[in-house]
Amino acid sequence: MRWTFDEGSFEELDTELRSIDTLVFPEYAEKLTAAEEKTRMHDSIVSGRAKLDDMPVSVAVADFSFMGGSMGSVAGEKITRTLERAAQQRIPAIIFCASGGARMQEGILSLMQMAKTSAAVQLCREVGVPYICIFTDPTMAGVLASYASIADVIVAEPKSLVGFAGARVAKQAGVGKVPDDFQTAEFVFKHGMIDAIVPRKEMRSTLTSLVKTLGGHLFLSIGSVVKENIK
Repeated sequence: MRWTFDEGSFEELDTELRSIDTLVFPEYAEKLTAAEEKTRMHDSIVSGRAKLDDMPVSVAVADFSFMGGSMGSVAGEKITRTLERAAQQRIPAIIFCASGGARMQEGILSLMQMAKTSAAVQLCREVGVPYICIFTDPTMAGVLASYASIADVIVAEPKSLVGFAGARVAKQAGVGKVPDDFQTAEFVFKHGMIDAIVPRKEMRSTLTSLVKTLGGHLFLSIGSVVKENIK
């Protein structure tokens, strides 16, 4: 956070959300506890508000160290709230992805997050606020197939793994020989899926330029009015 957004500007929200073992999936409760103790997080997504060059943005950041960044009900809800806040407050949304896909321990509940998050993206689109998504290593499966791939602007860090099914699954499905750089950020950039490849040290300046280009200063004034009305 501190490398990308204005120092001290990040305000974490949605901290009350917790995953529960709704399906009583074997060993899921234990894995949740272990992940919480390891990362000192309550799920794979941290969400809130921050500023870029004094421009307010709605932010969500995934952490792969929490159960592979998997998207369960809580992660999906945090992403949805991030996008809904952007739409409500008329500020840009920025989401950093790092995920192996949907969380299998939550079954259909995790897959439902794909539809829910995609609907939230459409809400941003309807009110005209920009949504920027950053693919980090890896960005895969259900996350890629939902909110990640439908952003207004998509950038990726160099050599990030980007795809739906992994190489082993593709091989089992009988897919023919693929290029050596298959499912890398460079490969999908070459084929038009993402807009730019940006090293982490250049991410702040790139995102700042994007937000300004997409109307960040305009959203700054509009967002202030909207916040006052909300109060």
